[in-house]
Amino acid sequence: MNFFLLDYMLVIFFPLRHHLDVRRMSRLEGLKANSSQFTLEGEPFRILGGSVHYFRVPRAYWEDRLLKMKACGLNTLTTYVPWNLHEPERGTFNFQDQLDLKAYVSLAAQLGLWVILRPGPYICAEWDLGGLPSWLLQDEEMQLRTTYPGFVNAVNLYFDKLISVIKPLMVRGGPIIAVQVENEYGSFAKDDKYMPFIKNCLQSRGIKELLMTSDNWEGLRCGGVEGALKTINLQRLSFGAIQHLADIQPQKPLMVMEYWSGWFDVWGEHHHVFHILDRGVSINLYMFHGGTSFGFMNGAMDFGTYKSQVTSYDYDAPLSEAGDCTPKYHHLRNLFSQYHSEPLPGVPSSPERKAYSPAFIQQHLSLWDILQFNKPVNMENLPVNNNNGQSYGYTLYETTITGGGALNSRNNIRDRAVVFVNRECVGCLDYKTHEVALPDGKGERTLSFLVENCGRVNYGKALDEQRKGIPHAAVCFLHSYIKVTASYVFCGSCFRLTNSGQWKTDFKSHCIPGFFQARLCVDGPPKDTFVSLRSWGKGIIFVNGQNLGRYWFIGPQHFLYLPAPWLRSGENEVPVDRPWLEQRPHVH
Repeated sequence: MNFFLLDYMLVIFFPLRHHLDVRRMSRLEGLKANSSQFTLEGEPFRILGGSVHYFRVPRAYWEDRLLKMKACGLNTLTTYVPWNLHEPERGTFNFQDQLDLKAYVSLAAQLGLWVILRPGPYICAEWDLGGLPSWLLQDEEMQLRTTYPGFVNAVNLYFDKLISVIKPLMVRGGPIIAVQVENEYGSFAKDDKYMPFIKNCLQSRGIKELLMTSDNWEGLRCGGVEGALKTINLQRLSFGAIQHLADIQPQKPLMVMEYWSGWFDVWGEHHHVFHILDRGVSINLYMFHGGTSFGFMNGAMDFGTYKSQVTSYDYDAPLSEAGDCTPKYHHLRNLFSQYHSEPLPGVPSSPERKAYSPAFIQQHLSLWDILQFNKPVNMENLPVNNNNGQSYGYTLYETTITGGGALNSRNNIRDRAVVFVNRECVGCLDYKTHEVALPDGKGERTLSFLVENCGRVNYGKALDEQRKGIPHAAVCFLHSYIKVTASYVFCGSCFRLTNSGQWKTDFKSHCIPGFFQARLCVDGPPKDTFVSLRSWGKGIIFVNGQNLGRYWFIGPQHFLYLPAPWLRSGENEVPVDRPWLEQRPHVH
């Protein structure tokens, strides 16, 4: 991999004079963009940033990842803030433990890093619904990312809480030197009053630091807002892209807010690998360390065809999903070391790895034994979770039929369903497959659809259309519509079922779909490892209550990252949620 510098007339290099000193937190001025170069405390400053999302990295590894960032020669950490995690139910906020944003930003300061905060409310990030909470979609008229009153009210309440958390961390009392206004709005641009509204949300609550926007080339002209510095997002640096930014915003610092160090992956396609080429502008490597979209948090893309993203957010970043320094990391370290007057700190060693013995299945619990009846509505409007709906996972819909023939979903399945007749699988429906044949039979039979929310679209014009399950509660059978009459909540939270008295030990075909309980024995202190489920078709896996994410035999991801802090010495609980029937389970 070759790295080179292109020195254009637009670019001036400055030595990296600024080393964050936590003893000098009281400052008269922060980051400024009043000329063709940034200044910090009145001196020239060049941002060498990297993105590491605290919500994609186990908290026990935050320090390891940020120390490796510092050792690579970067001076600024950037992170998104996911609204859907911090307010999972309307009015209920969580800024503790894994979501302790204040602790994460404070740690960056202790390690000598500045911070650019990207609080949204929309963040994209290949994250479910771009970080927006799914309960917003309970409003049938909802218009996300606009000044629609329902959205405005929700944003105001969220920002009241969020900014009370981050305000003490601003540059006059902490390391945050800039705050981004929304994210890539130029690619959406439905409401010309929206960006001024978000800017006012920040400033009216006391945010005085430099404001920024970020957009791709096409979005630059309509994605900005007066008083905020425009930055660009791109994959490969070129004179044309930088000149375009300079023409739109003359006599201002040039910054690439997202210099894509790689790309994300979707199920059924190849793993992406890109090269990084550096040019002398302020940059933020997206991602410096991608981490993992644990649980149900992966997003999806839809540019005419829906494609769900994988659990891993490795991104071909300089630090791998498990925190290893890649060849890309070492090339960057050599490059960035040229702009430091002192040697860079040593690179911390990566956590140890270990291959453990297979976890043997001990018992199972059939899905059919744990159903909870509800009226047939889309997931977001199910009367669960304090009436905030079901955000993620699976829902079973049922009705009755009296014959056989062609069943057509009319693309009303969101996003993938296994179809059963009297609990026998007859096929699957998704965005590509809309029709299955139902066998003939006598009398009334139960037709069931086990529907998986595979991830809400995180980018593009389809955000408002991300209600999951069977949103219209009807499918077409023999050219006439039949009404789905019941739905059952099945969130996939199988770790809550470990003490159930219904577990069975006899493995028969009727146990699928369902839950499978295994025990993993860890001898000695736990080490990082990966879980292989190649022979298990499709589903999710938990370890000691932590949802590691989705697996699917079609790839490209065939291993789920299991960090050591989520294991314990001795026996570990490994429930596997397997709602799909591609292959019969066996010991693995």
